[in-house]
Amino acid sequence: MKAFLGYIAGLLFGLGLGLGGMTDPARVIGFLDIFGAWDPTLLFVLGGAVITTFIGYRVVLRQAKPLWGDGFRLPTRHDLDGKLVIGAILFGVGWGLSGYCPGPAFASIGKPSYPLVVMLLAMVAGWGVARRSPFTQ
Repeated sequence: MKAFLGYIAGLLFGLGLGLGGMTDPARVIGFLDIFGAWDPTLLFVLGGAVITTFIGYRVVLRQAKPLWGDGFRLPTRHDLDGKLVIGAILFGVGWGLSGYCPGPAFASIGKPSYPLVVMLLAMVAGWGVARRSPFTQ
């Protein structure tokens, strides 16, 4: 059941990205171009996600336990470390250069393009490097 619900959640997420236009890297790059032809669409998508998450957490965490699971698994760490900061920087640079972050990239696989394939290959290579890096141990 958990795998099925994960699949449904992924489909809804991809559908939302597609409907919101977030699978178009030009729209994302337009959002990042604050001194040029700024496109605020991503701000509304992000705002909708924050509002939905804010409400959803308040509703769900009132329950004693999840419907399908033994308990909630919430993050326990509250500190920032070098790995997190470096990862965030690399994520931002990759996002800005390609116009894709992982969610929209996977949602765009059905319509591949050269920048998308390069981004996905770079992301997979980054995962491989991170798994072998002494900084991530």
